[in-house]
Amino acid sequence: MMDRLDAKILSILQRDGQISMARLSEAVGLSLSACHRRVKIMEAEGVISHYAARLNRCALGLEIQVFIEVKLSSQRREDIEAFEAAIRAMDDVLECYLISGEFDFLMRVAARSAADYERLYREKLSEIPSVQQMKTLLSLGTVKEFRGYNLERLGAG
Repeated sequence: MMDRLDAKILSILQRDGQISMARLSEAVGLSLSACHRRVKIMEAEGVISHYAARLNRCALGLEIQVFIEVKLSSQRREDIEAFEAAIRAMDDVLECYLISGEFDFLMRVAARSAADYERLYREKLSEIPSVQQMKTLLSLGTVKEFRGYNLERLGAG
């Protein structure tokens, strides 16, 4: 069970995954060894799944971001699994979620240009056999990006 100190450690690590253990322990008011032990336990339990750099997509030349709603021709297990396997193999698809409602999946894609996205749409996405309908939503701007979970809301902070 996560306590207040674990939540504080996680909140800091979400903002700065490269923080030194010495600075982290100082920020949460624990000894270096106690803080390190807590972090290692949370890593072992899977609470901390990995560390990564957050990249700026525009600085990488990925000017276009789209969300794609996908409806499959059937909800048979084989069709869903075939679609999911095809999407997992596409590095251009950043995220894909199985959703409820009118559509079956919601995906996020970043592309260099409209032509770059069109190539992905025509050559890869529309070639998946079970896809019945796709609806592309062009992102005009980002209001808020994911920067970490609100641990206070979970009752741990």
